[in-house]
Amino acid sequence: MVAGAALVGSLIIAPTASAPPASALPEGIAPAAAPGGQSLTNLAHLDFLLDDVSPEEIAGHTTYRLAEEPELTMPWTYADARDGGTFERVGGGPLDPATGYWGQGAYNADDVSRAAVVYLRHWQQTGSETSKESAYELLRSLAYFQTTTGQFAGNVVLWMQPDGTLNPSPEPVELPDPSDSGDSYWLARTLWALGEGYAAFAPVDSDFADFLQQRLQLAVDAVDREVLGQYGQYLIADGVEVPAWLIAGGADASAEAILGLAAYVSAAPDDAAARTALEQLAEGVAAMRAGDITTWPYGAILPWTESRSLWHAWGSQMPAALAEASVTLADSRLLAPAIADSTGFTTTLITAGGPDNAWLPAPIDQVQIAYGADSRLQSLLAVGDAAHASGLLDLAGFVGAWYFGANRSGAPVYNPETGVTFDGVQPDGTVNRNSGAESTIHGLLSMLALDAHPTVAVRAQSIATIGERDGLRVVEAESASTTTGSVVTPESSWTGESQFSGGAYLRLLPGQSATIALTDAAAAARGGGRGAPGGPGAPGKGSDDQVLVEPVVNQPTGATARSQWKAGAPTIGVLAHGVGAQGVTAAPGALLPQPLKKSTPDGGEITVRALTGTVELDALFVRPVVARVVYTGGTASAELAHSNVDRPIATTMGTEGITTTVRVYDATGGLVKRVVARGSSSVQLPPGGFATATTG
Repeated sequence: MVAGAALVGSLIIAPTASAPPASALPEGIAPAAAPGGQSLTNLAHLDFLLDDVSPEEIAGHTTYRLAEEPELTMPWTYADARDGGTFERVGGGPLDPATGYWGQGAYNADDVSRAAVVYLRHWQQTGSETSKESAYELLRSLAYFQTTTGQFAGNVVLWMQPDGTLNPSPEPVELPDPSDSGDSYWLARTLWALGEGYAAFAPVDSDFADFLQQRLQLAVDAVDREVLGQYGQYLIADGVEVPAWLIAGGADASAEAILGLAAYVSAAPDDAAARTALEQLAEGVAAMRAGDITTWPYGAILPWTESRSLWHAWGSQMPAALAEASVTLADSRLLAPAIADSTGFTTTLITAGGPDNAWLPAPIDQVQIAYGADSRLQSLLAVGDAAHASGLLDLAGFVGAWYFGANRSGAPVYNPETGVTFDGVQPDGTVNRNSGAESTIHGLLSMLALDAHPTVAVRAQSIATIGERDGLRVVEAESASTTTGSVVTPESSWTGESQFSGGAYLRLLPGQSATIALTDAAAAARGGGRGAPGGPGAPGKGSDDQVLVEPVVNQPTGATARSQWKAGAPTIGVLAHGVGAQGVTAAPGALLPQPLKKSTPDGGEITVRALTGTVELDALFVRPVVARVVYTGGTASAELAHSNVDRPIATTMGTEGITTTVRVYDATGGLVKRVVARGSSSVQLPPGGFATATTG
């Protein structure tokens, strides 16, 4: 299923739905470390999710050797936890007991494609014949979802019922509707699986590889028809140009297509159409990079052309895709935005609390799922490998630790003894103990990546507890201690492209003012800000006691408002608020952070006064000049410190009385300095650079 969609399946499967018995898998998650250096990857739970179905050949839908091999294999969408440590396979949407049909279906092309990638990579990495066979079966199944004739040829139906009946128009409605009537995430993921499938099977099964090639070329034709016909054209999103040639309007969807195209073009370099599609999609994804070290979104590649204010962790494989494309196309220019995302935004994400589902632009949706953690992990490893940037592999240890306990629950969410990855961690640390296909798949993709990077895997498993953290935190404007303005609570906090943090904002008319404490008690209670693991009180280390403040303001289209900002008597900034033409976005104006140029001592107050126009202040981002987080576990520890300024800055790393290895990296992830010292060390961070201090 697509991450973020409602999980509304019935908990009991009717007999007519051909539901299997529950799987006897342990309810709890065992200690994460694989004994004796064994592989972390365990396919048992994904194997359990697989089922067989025998759909009929119908107009526009068939697959390889369907007459000779009528059974197709695919994973159930969900697996709900049951008493006794078992799971029950569940479809999407409400179940009709009379028909055995689900509102959406039992199986979906998104999960079929990604499950195929798991088995393909496992086969390629280990030589497993069983995984080769599973990959073969899943790729055959995926091809059945693809429409082969008519005006929508090459597109993909998303859902299938338990008896093999396709469901092009599910309930609740998903766009496009019907699901094969336009470009989509599932078209992109189909390209991902077909591309990696062709590359794997071409040397060993030419007939099947030829079939996969034909289906991939059909999908490329659809992308050419529906997306790349706009290549070179730009749309306007609140005054900024964005590429018009991304699948489903997204760098996220396009990135997953790029992963498959890069693998395919490497194996079939003479396919000019596929190479062109790869080049053009990669160019479009690269164009979605935004901001820099000091400006939102801190170098991230944004996922959606229709918002300058939204980033989400799930599906954020844009850096990984650009890295793979850069290697296949021998185009090093594609690495620059991938590196900036990794060193600028991902470091911010790690020190702020991990792979939150969505920043809008404040980190509002703080649910964390494997799809998000995996996307960040895959990206760091792929970019680190392509750029030969050891610093990114160092960062990957922090992200990989999420699976083993370095998350808000403090407990592992992946079990190498069973292959279960739980469905997510809530902001309050509650664990969703279901384990559906998407979570299982991305947990396994992460484990495969860690198995391929054993040094990173060891580090990730050894630092499974979050200690001190001092990263980006949010202070709500409506928490002002004094104000002559007014608090406004809109009917909906969602604007169609962004979301007001806390569900409200502070409105200041010309001459009105507000004073806001930089430590928000409500944020501290939610676990944001400084401390262990995120509460207030962690001691700073020199420059860390200075913070950068970024007011998040709903900036109007055209007309410009202005505001003055003071920390005590000194003015630390005057901001102009306004954006360009609305263009393709859902609402006029844009909710965006704006940096104040001067830092201020942490823990004080800041006063804002509206000079001209109406200032709609949502919140303040408070960013340490040097942000940091400490992970621990047993005898090991790892500290990350990263600079949020565009100049060299000193900070202190390490712990008194303990021998620590400190590595300093620049803003490209390149190693600048390595120091082994007992006790703390003073180091100079390059502009936008970072450092790690490890023990054990």
